[in-house]
Amino acid sequence: MMIVLGLLFLFPLYITFISGFKTYNEIMQSAWSLPQSFDFHNFATVWKQINIPGVFMNSLIVTVASVVFILLISSAAAYQLVRRPGIISNIVFYSILSSLVIPFQTLMIPLVKIASELRLIDSLYGLIFVYCGFGIPLALFLYHGFIKAIPRELEEAAHIDGCGVFGVYFRILLPLMKPITSTIAILHTLWIWNDFLLPLIMLTSAKNKTLPLASSIYFGEYSNEWGLAMAALSFAIIPMVVFFLIMQKYIIQGITSGAVKG
Repeated sequence: MMIVLGLLFLFPLYITFISGFKTYNEIMQSAWSLPQSFDFHNFATVWKQINIPGVFMNSLIVTVASVVFILLISSAAAYQLVRRPGIISNIVFYSILSSLVIPFQTLMIPLVKIASELRLIDSLYGLIFVYCGFGIPLALFLYHGFIKAIPRELEEAAHIDGCGVFGVYFRILLPLMKPITSTIAILHTLWIWNDFLLPLIMLTSAKNKTLPLASSIYFGEYSNEWGLAMAALSFAIIPMVVFFLIMQKYIIQGITSGAVKG
């Protein structure tokens, strides 16, 4: 059963990769058959047409910067909210979490209007800022639950040894939160790297486009260049497949860590 399910989920990846080596006629004749010859013409064309190094760097900058800010802000906020319980902390915590139940589609028009007034449209730093706003609630929720399981006595011992608030946070809490930090980093990296809709409404110039957004030029209203499109999608998929294979063990570690008290 697991083998069948594995093959079922791997089939779209198989179609994507082999279609990048096919001509349009080959794809139309049989989408799942192997190409007559493994020709890299589609990949070379895509590399030049959408400037793969440039859009790859844009995606890398946006993803890395957004994830780093999300991790730092949400972990520090969760630490303070957990260690300073009270009405104000509860109001702040649940107010931030309430954004998780709001559909993104209802925020698109107000988001574009506010981002335009703040001059965040068509800029990578503007996109990073928006990603932080949408990514912090989930990260805060996960950090909040994890920090509750960390004994307060560890922090008290650090205070006795002369550590201040920042010393406890950087020297004690951050190393202990490595499992959940890895999990949050993986989930948000996969989300931001593969996201299409938010860059679509935030970025307009070709120089600032991310890899998924740049790949969309091969999908038109009247025709689709499937060979080039699949080659472009392959460039976008391969880095995340490699990243996930390397980091997947930390997902289970982060989810199960702290689940059993003691």
